[in-house]
Amino acid sequence: MRSNERNKTRSKTKNPFWVIVRKEVGDYARSWKALILIILITLTCMSSLYSALSSIGEAVKSGATDDTFLFLKLFTLSDGALPSFAVFIGFLGPLLGIALGFDAINSEQNKGTLSRLMSQPIYRDYIINAKSLAALLVIGTLLFALGFLVMGFGLVFIGIPPTVEEFLRVVIFLLLSLVYIAFWLYLSLFFSIICKQPATSALAGLSVWLFFSVFYNIILNVVGKALSPSPMAMPHQVFNYQKLMVNLLRFSPNELFQEVIMTMLMPTVRSLGPLTFEQVDGALPNPLTLGQSLQVVWPQLIGLIAIALVFFLLSYISFMRKEIRSR
Repeated sequence: MRSNERNKTRSKTKNPFWVIVRKEVGDYARSWKALILIILITLTCMSSLYSALSSIGEAVKSGATDDTFLFLKLFTLSDGALPSFAVFIGFLGPLLGIALGFDAINSEQNKGTLSRLMSQPIYRDYIINAKSLAALLVIGTLLFALGFLVMGFGLVFIGIPPTVEEFLRVVIFLLLSLVYIAFWLYLSLFFSIICKQPATSALAGLSVWLFFSVFYNIILNVVGKALSPSPMAMPHQVFNYQKLMVNLLRFSPNELFQEVIMTMLMPTVRSLGPLTFEQVDGALPNPLTLGQSLQVVWPQLIGLIAIALVFFLLSYISFMRKEIRSR
């Protein structure tokens, strides 16, 4: 019986898929590009934590704040000198995903290691799945380590433990951040498969990130000025115009992520779009429960998961059809 159990454990540990996963995690841990970005994200997030604690301390001294959802304010407040923790994750997270995926395939193909790996008796999809899982493990470990570190420092300095709802909101925020960064990881992984040189795939991923971070809003501003109703327009025309602009803005994954984290970390947010007077009339200014916040942000959440899965499938199909020759 013991020999059978040992054979089973050995067969599990020698599974080629997990061997590749451990190898990729080790490569990421020893990679300078990943280490530099991890250190940068850690330092900036700790700086934003200090900014949030300073703002909370000043607000408590002046009596301008209460203890309602105080733990969530650690992730959203800022003293004006630095952005909040959530804003930093939304800005630097895509860079981490691009850095871990832009040379995952083409660099090994150029070195000739990918063809040697393909010559081993392993399934072809083990390679792409293991690389994706290893990168997600590194990103997820970093996100949850930073998130729990922020909660730990908040517990020490504030002295008030988080409620169950606050803890669940923070965990959901970290999971959604992982999904958002996974989209950029799969996007860069797709470019790594279709582009021969790592520099080309890195430039393509950074171009997409820069487009949605800067130029997409500029284009929408130009379109908005062209489509803006006249000052004498009817209220329903103004409402339709605002609704159209909000929907166009949601084609950006950055905007979807910002709406998701704003709803999860700020329970007072009751809507993510324009409302009519009939919808506002009679509404109580009470914070939403966790379930109600999820209902508000459910379309954005599905959109983030969908675009991440789409680019993972594109990467998977492209890799399975890719011709890999030995050099």
